[in-house]
Amino acid sequence: MPSSLPTSLAVSDAITHYRQLRELTIDELAYVLLMLDHPIPADAIAEMERCARLVTVDDLVAIAYVLDTTPAVLLSHIPIDMPEPAGPLATGIPSDVDQAELRAWIEGKTMLDRESRVSWWEERAGRLRVRSAHHEEQLQGAYAELRELGDLAVQEADAPPVQRLQWRIQDGEHALNQCEVALALTEVRLDKVREGA
Repeated sequence: MPSSLPTSLAVSDAITHYRQLRELTIDELAYVLLMLDHPIPADAIAEMERCARLVTVDDLVAIAYVLDTTPAVLLSHIPIDMPEPAGPLATGIPSDVDQAELRAWIEGKTMLDRESRVSWWEERAGRLRVRSAHHEEQLQGAYAELRELGDLAVQEADAPPVQRLQWRIQDGEHALNQCEVALALTEVRLDKVREGA
């Protein structure tokens, strides 16, 4: 029975993704599963990958083991062709749960009631604030080193130590920018969760 439920789609795509990542053919995956006393015929695996056959919990655990990953990773996988999902990432959960929150819930690190979700997003925002402050401090240190070099930095701009410092500044600016964007998005999400939207 084909399925278009989000968890089934995620697991289906995840099996294909991790099988290919491990450079296994469908027949090789079927063979390893047979050796582990959980036989799944190759044609059944192909149907699972097409989402034409549902994956049982037993199948999920055995396949995750063979693919050197975890059931949580397979369950919280986001197919590459679904960068902006229109609905929930998993069956029966709120539509605004993102992949990191979904993974934390699957792993038992949080719950999906409103209070737990607010707490989870507050902690995430707090970690991002600390990370942002760290990047800012590192960047200011690199700027100070560049200022200390003064004219030497201009005259010897191609010298390896100056180039490394310039790369460090460039990387620091990028990391700080990425962190600030993530923090802004997290704070927007936190406000929505607090409002119960």
